[in-house]
Amino acid sequence: MSEGVTGSKVELYDLNRPEIEALLSELGEPAYRGHQLWEWLYVHLATDFTEMTNLPRGLRQALADRTSITTLQVMSSICSSDGETRKDSLRLRDHNAIETVLMRYQRRRTACISTQAGCPIGCPFCATGQMGLHRNLSSGEIIAQALHFARILRTTDERLTNVVMMGMGEPLLNYDASLAAIRRLVDSEGFGLGQRRISLSTAGVVPGIRRLAGEGLEITLAVSLHAATDALRNRLVPLNRRYPLDELFEACHYYVMRTHRRVSFEWALIEGENDTPEQVSALVARLAGLQAHVNLIPFNAVAGYRGRASSPHRLAAFASQLERRGVRHTIRTRRGVDIGAGCGQLVCCQTPAPAGSRD
Repeated sequence: MSEGVTGSKVELYDLNRPEIEALLSELGEPAYRGHQLWEWLYVHLATDFTEMTNLPRGLRQALADRTSITTLQVMSSICSSDGETRKDSLRLRDHNAIETVLMRYQRRRTACISTQAGCPIGCPFCATGQMGLHRNLSSGEIIAQALHFARILRTTDERLTNVVMMGMGEPLLNYDASLAAIRRLVDSEGFGLGQRRISLSTAGVVPGIRRLAGEGLEITLAVSLHAATDALRNRLVPLNRRYPLDELFEACHYYVMRTHRRVSFEWALIEGENDTPEQVSALVARLAGLQAHVNLIPFNAVAGYRGRASSPHRLAAFASQLERRGVRHTIRTRRGVDIGAGCGQLVCCQTPAPAGSRD
């Protein structure tokens, strides 16, 4: 249970169901109390032990003394002009702050959550990558972002339908916490999110992709590709120097073979960089024989990078070449760009401790 310890208290969202049951057993409670506590956390989304009315008062006090329910303090919240996207800046216990995003679609309510404070990959066209890594998030901190928006949606009789690990950080470099969070979110006796309603994005951590292939999950794997030649990808996605494209695509073929799930490839179109005929030809060649889908993303401007989004004409030409060569693809609708909530725009910071805080 080491992940779940903060100071002298155990963070409950860092614990899986057997660990919750073991904790209740240590407190001298019968096994069914663990199930009740699990339901309060993941079904009723309780944030305070006083809400847990079917637990004995003494147990509620013991839990309050020994444990904590991971909640993240909202530092700021901003909505896009169309009202469909909301970005919240959330303060962690150590005074790091992360950003997480809620997107409303016609039939979906999607939380884009972070797995790290900052990111170690260093992609120059990504604001998060420019910051470097502050630290990994715990599984409870990852889960808490999704449940934060689930509580907000519940106030208007809506439900969180999808979670994408496409916010700040590289999930496969925080593998154990990311996978633990997924398994808790899909637990049928808890939050009960469908596995196919979760997407995990990676910049191409080859060992993590291979490991993920053996997890028995039906989530969607999204690879942030952005270039189909090593020379260009070495510049745009520095991780490529460690795991070049041949190794990455071998891992993707292995993933499809093991899971029978297609891989999604993310491609942020940057004018004159990766929207060229040479790049689309190289991409088509790389995808040959692979069950895949390409998401074309208009590049979102970030400070510190001089590139600009491809023109509508060049984007259409790139998509047309994929269409002509039989590559399945989607042009992603831009969301939240006016509030810095688009792909590659999220940032984190260190915040001052509140007056009187002992964290």
